[in-house]
Amino acid sequence: MKNFIRIILFSFVMSLGYWGFSNYGIPQIIPELPPVEEEIGGSITMPQYIALGKKIFNGKGTCTLCHNPVGGRAPLLDVAGKDGPPEGIRAEERIKDPRYKGKAKNGVEYIYESETDPSAFVVAGYGKPGTNDTVSPMPQTNKGSIGLSDPELYAVIAFLQDAAGVKVTVNLPKGAPATAAAEEPAKVTPAKTPEEAFTKFACVTCHTIPGIPDATGEVGPNQTGLATRAAKRVKGLNAEQYIRQSILTPNAYVVKDFDPDVMPQDFSEQMTVKELDMIVKYLLEKTG
Repeated sequence: MKNFIRIILFSFVMSLGYWGFSNYGIPQIIPELPPVEEEIGGSITMPQYIALGKKIFNGKGTCTLCHNPVGGRAPLLDVAGKDGPPEGIRAEERIKDPRYKGKAKNGVEYIYESETDPSAFVVAGYGKPGTNDTVSPMPQTNKGSIGLSDPELYAVIAFLQDAAGVKVTVNLPKGAPATAAAEEPAKVTPAKTPEEAFTKFACVTCHTIPGIPDATGEVGPNQTGLATRAAKRVKGLNAEQYIRQSILTPNAYVVKDFDPDVMPQDFSEQMTVKELDMIVKYLLEKTG
């Protein structure tokens, strides 16, 4: 009888501990309300348009997931870096590069092309592995779950020109008002599939993920076999808990031979619960 009571008490304590960890040990993600739409039309001023471009650059466009000074996954755009001056300045020079195969005739057209056809020119060192810098890992930001409209794309270009300290040559939108989401990163339109989510959050740029053709990155750990080894990574965490922790608080456990702080630390603010669940489920079921 005593053993039976002990088993009951042990089960109760373990259940309580798991409840506490799942509710308080892992950051909780609250689904956001639909994006707030801002009107872009004849009444918008250039300073407002530039400010909108900055919001989109840091939010809906998800640009800073890769174009940041931490991971080295993509060239810096709004500030100077090892690849040269800000994009607003160097865009004109990119067109003159012998490797350039695009159709742009000026800086504005080049940046627009970089958003809608990233492989038209890949900056040396930033192409997909094995492509000799001819194929870009960057998604087309005017399609998929990012889906920037032309007014939004040109707002980002205006921001990049202004950030570089050069004359803003983008024209303000004319005609019938268009709308552009001016939300924070977490309010971006949710991805509908795991494949969209992996692209949206730039997982494909840094990781090799089985079943995702574009996911051939080598910046982060190869996800092949993750479902098997995940349960053995951290004592006390099962495979699902470990994968969630790796996404929400990546510095809690850093895989050997990889550096901390490379993976974004704010996915808990950017992903919806559904997006996180889709990614975790895929990694558990498809990586082996």
